[in-house]
Amino acid sequence: MSAERLGHLRHLYALIDDLARFSGGPRRLSECTGRMEWPSRGVYFFLELGEVRSDTGSGSRIVRVGTHALKAGAQTSFWNRLAQHRGTMGSGAGNHRSSIFRLLVGAALICECGLDYPDWGQGSSATKQVRDSERALERQVSEHIGRMQVVWLKIDDEPGPSSLRGFIERNAIALLSNAERQPIDPPSSGWLGRACPRERVRASGLWNQNHVDESYEPVFLDSLKELIKKERSR
Repeated sequence: MSAERLGHLRHLYALIDDLARFSGGPRRLSECTGRMEWPSRGVYFFLELGEVRSDTGSGSRIVRVGTHALKAGAQTSFWNRLAQHRGTMGSGAGNHRSSIFRLLVGAALICECGLDYPDWGQGSSATKQVRDSERALERQVSEHIGRMQVVWLKIDDEPGPSSLRGFIERNAIALLSNAERQPIDPPSSGWLGRACPRERVRASGLWNQNHVDESYEPVFLDSLKELIKKERSR
């Protein structure tokens, strides 16, 4: 186990714990609504209950990091992105073709439960007949993701290749990922992601595909610390 990476992970979790404390604690996604006060732009961290950290301390393990609207000119708001992941309140409906997070969770459920959804993840759109046939699985996905807790940090920068949000996202994912490394805080034996057909999910222990096989820049932790300090002072 890399002592350096272990120290950096402990630092990351200490920062996220601090962020959660002053922002009201992690919020269960199923209980979040558009009426809450959301930043226009930011970075989110999902924690999955039952996924307990074993090496960096106590508490739930971060299983996904993300942001939104990184391409120049993109307009998607922070809450709209979270809502795409959560699905529709009440009905549990959702659209995995607009959320890679939903697609990955659904793919894992298909493998775990031996389900038959041949069109799952195929294309960026689908006919009404296909969408109707996928409704039951979309509800299962909404239930699974809805049980997760989310912590978020406002970073109101412009979309583009130099986005600070993108810098924080990719480095946090790279640090948390166990792909091609000795695992730190490995997923539990019952983690649904172990059934995911996407090798990067299984190898990293995250519901992420991008950046899981990259190196991280430790300096991102200093940037994250300053951003959190700035939010606390507001």
